[in-house]
Amino acid sequence: MTGLPLAVDPTSGSSLLAGFGALAVLVVIFAESGLLVVGFFLPGDTLLLPAGVLCAAGHTSGPHLSLWQVMLCAAVGAVAGAQVGFLIGRHGGRSALARSPRLRSAAARGEALLRRYGYRKAILIGRFVPLIRTVLSPMAGILDVPTRTFTVWQIVAGLLWSQSLVLAGYWLGAAVPGIENYLWLLVGAVVALSLLPVLLRPRHHSD
Repeated sequence: MTGLPLAVDPTSGSSLLAGFGALAVLVVIFAESGLLVVGFFLPGDTLLLPAGVLCAAGHTSGPHLSLWQVMLCAAVGAVAGAQVGFLIGRHGGRSALARSPRLRSAAARGEALLRRYGYRKAILIGRFVPLIRTVLSPMAGILDVPTRTFTVWQIVAGLLWSQSLVLAGYWLGAAVPGIENYLWLLVGAVVALSLLPVLLRPRHHSD
């Protein structure tokens, strides 16, 4: 019987999954979904897709994870993390943002998203964009987005984001033999796709 690994890279989805399995999904997605500073540096998309791959039967390397456990942990982490982030923003989020120029920059983009698209659409879009995802919930709290509106739409967005990525990974793991040996390619593709909403957003010019 092996013990817990002595060295786990918290910024590496593969390392976290190998060390802690579905529990890593719960903790990391919770933090990445709304905990400023801590969640800013953790993997989100790049954890969920590999987790789904490792749930598929037939892979030959890496840990084998339970699909229902990963999906449940992803859902709970995404929804609970965003709600906690919203409460942090409502009760003193600006002081946390003031400590980091990088956080302030991401928060400004999150605020612009909320103002450009409206609360519902922004919450949906923002969930799929790295960095924005972490600051959007606290930013919604700072901007006094109605609690009911935020809660309903962050649940919808959190479930769509977390479950779609896990299931996409599971499908790939089942359909493509040996895909778990090329997780770095999948991670790169996910990062590129997740940035499309920012790169393709419409440009608005001031009058």
